[in-house]
Amino acid sequence: MVDYVYAALLLNSAGKPVDEAGITKVVEAVGVTPDEVRIKALVAALDGVDITKVLSQAAAMPVAVAAAPAAAGAAAAAPAEADEEKKEQEEEAGIEGLGALFG
Repeated sequence: MVDYVYAALLLNSAGKPVDEAGITKVVEAVGVTPDEVRIKALVAALDGVDITKVLSQAAAMPVAVAAAPAAAGAAAAAPAEADEEKKEQEEEAGIEGLGALFG
């Protein structure tokens, strides 16, 4: 099925119509025996889809998705830092308490 999708993308990037005849020609040109059922299903699925627009939106998605974990990581780091500071304060208080014993 991937072969057919690549054929559709190739036709779209060349400015050619993404139709059954075009996909069949591209697939045959690379030496793959075309499966008419799959080609018809792909053409039906792409009917009314602006491939260029979909690709431009898909290219923008990884940036937004990558930013979300970074923000989550920063948010997780803040409580971790607060926990670390609290532990340090507790240790200092414990040390002060030991000083009073031997003081």
